[in-house]
Amino acid sequence: MKVAFCSSEVFPFAKTGGLADVSGALPWALADEGCEVKVFMPLYKNINPQILDQSFGISKVGNVEVIFVRNDNYFLRDALYGTPKGDYPDNLERFAFFNNQVIEIMRKINFNPNIVHCNDWQTAPLIIFLRTKYKDVFKSAKLVLTIHNLAYQGIFPQDKFSILGISGEYFSIQYLEFYGKINLLKGGIVFADMVNTVSPTYAKQIQTQEFGCGLEGVLREKKDRLIGILNAIDYSVWDPYKDKFIYKNYSPRNLEDKYINKNRFQKEFGLAEKKNTLLLGMVSRLAEQKGIDILSKGLEKILKKHQVVILGLGEEKYHKILQDIEKRNKKSFVLFLKFDEELAHKIYASCDCFLLPSRFEPCGLSQMISYRYATVPIVHHTGGLADTVVDYSDKGGGFVFKNYSEIDLINTIERAKEVFERKEEWLKLLKKITKYNFSWQRTAKEYMNMYRLIL
Repeated sequence: MKVAFCSSEVFPFAKTGGLADVSGALPWALADEGCEVKVFMPLYKNINPQILDQSFGISKVGNVEVIFVRNDNYFLRDALYGTPKGDYPDNLERFAFFNNQVIEIMRKINFNPNIVHCNDWQTAPLIIFLRTKYKDVFKSAKLVLTIHNLAYQGIFPQDKFSILGISGEYFSIQYLEFYGKINLLKGGIVFADMVNTVSPTYAKQIQTQEFGCGLEGVLREKKDRLIGILNAIDYSVWDPYKDKFIYKNYSPRNLEDKYINKNRFQKEFGLAEKKNTLLLGMVSRLAEQKGIDILSKGLEKILKKHQVVILGLGEEKYHKILQDIEKRNKKSFVLFLKFDEELAHKIYASCDCFLLPSRFEPCGLSQMISYRYATVPIVHHTGGLADTVVDYSDKGGGFVFKNYSEIDLINTIERAKEVFERKEEWLKLLKKITKYNFSWQRTAKEYMNMYRLIL
């Protein structure tokens, strides 16, 4: 089976979030299942493929070819989609160009895929183009769209429609029109042979008004071809036994070495060196979707008893709120306003608990990673978090709150602290969660079943 896998970000080449982690693991897992996979992504700044001509470059990574689409005016920038002030104003032009080029490159290298697998709004135009202006190209290919986060839809003004190069008839309510604007994700959903999201619960939630972001009607129409496949993590990247970024490696057999990581982290970043204080970590976009609103409201109260470390970037208003709290709580709170892969690994390894208070969460990878690092997740019951974290009181491996509020978050942290203080019970919990398996091998088989179904 030949698969063209298209994504706007792929780890380790370019990353802003979970999309990159999925795109950096799933294609290789599919190749292990016997697929011939070619990954297409933009050639961003600081990527050096082995072979490069004027329009594209190729790198062979293991058993997968990664093909980089080149346009220095569009992609040779400091960030992928925009600056803290907002998105790049020419994002429609950038990703229309990218998706047109993917088709041209596939023709040039004579690659005829059985499956064209697109991800989020940035590659939804590929599906739109293959069902409109390129409808006589790759006619037998089946088109799959994975929605990683429905909140980001690729919405642009109507006067940019001509940039897509498709007939004006497609600017209509049945296709790309959305409250007088262009909606690329909507077009991808309409034209795809199959749509999937990254967890079963999220696939159900997005068909409701509360979580549908205005597209619930379109998704309900697609419900017979809409499924949820739970994401996974790459255990070759996320494994405390051989993680090169952490202070001291450890495994379920020597979990006491986890506390060496905790102590070294506290020391390095100026936190009070207290083994019996609960250290809570968060690695996330600092946006309301991720629960930063309720966390920031309750943070001063949390810091009276516990320590917190937050790594991420996001909305400037939350940057300022958190910076102000950090100034007042130097010994119990450390804030890193950046993306930093090495630091993320240290946080997973050093913390006792991991915070995922998301308002909504398509899947979430952090809870899966934290299990591996014997770091207990504290989560809001939504989306993929509901699929992967069962409360400790129900014999699960985490602590769950169902009402979205800072009070419920604080109460759940206190429940975790009570178990943390019962050392034997806590150690038993840690040993249990390190055995959980969220490998790509299992998830790739589900994607293969989906491909076979539509073929």
